[in-house]
Amino acid sequence: MSLPLFSDEERARIGTAYKQVSQDRAIHIGLDFFGPKMSRMVKHAQKLAPNKEVRLHCWRGGMRSGAVHWLLELAGFKVHLLDKGYKDYRRWALAQFTEPRPMLILGGLTGSGKTDVLHELARRGQTIVDLEGLANHKGSSFGAIGLPPQPTPEQFENNLALVLNQLPTTVTPWLEDESLTIGRLTIPKPLFEQMRAAPLLVLNIPREIRTRKLAAEYGKEDPLQLAEAIQRISKRLGGLATKEALAAIETGDMEKMVDIALSYYDKTYGFGLDNKTNSQVIRIPSDTCDPRVNADLVLAATQHAGLLDLTQTSRLHADS
Repeated sequence: MSLPLFSDEERARIGTAYKQVSQDRAIHIGLDFFGPKMSRMVKHAQKLAPNKEVRLHCWRGGMRSGAVHWLLELAGFKVHLLDKGYKDYRRWALAQFTEPRPMLILGGLTGSGKTDVLHELARRGQTIVDLEGLANHKGSSFGAIGLPPQPTPEQFENNLALVLNQLPTTVTPWLEDESLTIGRLTIPKPLFEQMRAAPLLVLNIPREIRTRKLAAEYGKEDPLQLAEAIQRISKRLGGLATKEALAAIETGDMEKMVDIALSYYDKTYGFGLDNKTNSQVIRIPSDTCDPRVNADLVLAATQHAGLLDLTQTSRLHADS
């Protein structure tokens, strides 16, 4: 949340005094502006952080954040000051995406329940990075339905950088196979290139099973939002298929609507899979979308491929 210390005009006057007169003069002008605002600033901070604990920063770090730090501590806040300011933090965040990292990628056609399997792996002690969870989006035209608004691109990067930085150095995380964009957000390219080079384990689940799964999920959603999602891919579906999908939504035939949409998504993912640059592509057949069953299959395939030593599977450790 932004807590402006000076207006643009006030910052300009302070900056001019600093350059043309002296630092002392700039400080005096700043204090003249700051003094009358102190009470309002504390009240505003209490609205933003009723628990009275905040992380504070300015662009570069310095007198502005130091002054507000003093004021908020005086008002009883617990203040965590970001050393060297937000500019330095952004430099650190972007550096996280260039850091070489081992990883395993979980793929599969739309409706395979990849995210469910990812979370099941996490329940078994695996380390995961949930890109779609961080992005508040499931990746397709339907991906925003039922989810909160997406963060800004910069906030997404900041949150992702923090997750990557906190990964244990002794484990290999699982990530879901994604295109470069998730909704309106973009995976940082250095990280995306690492994902494209990592071993890829692909769930192969029959279309009819995936159709039933998605139909059950989307049958609970707002038909207007479903229709909007179909309209967004109408050029790729074609006029007749779009008309049939919209009619299926109106009559509540979710399986038909999903089957029509999958004709596009399966073709798109299949084309992408043929052009993968991953070091290994391991296909895992399954006749269910049950995440527990598929987590077993994924871990078994990982072990068979000689990648299990990287994953440090807690379940198998417990059995040994």
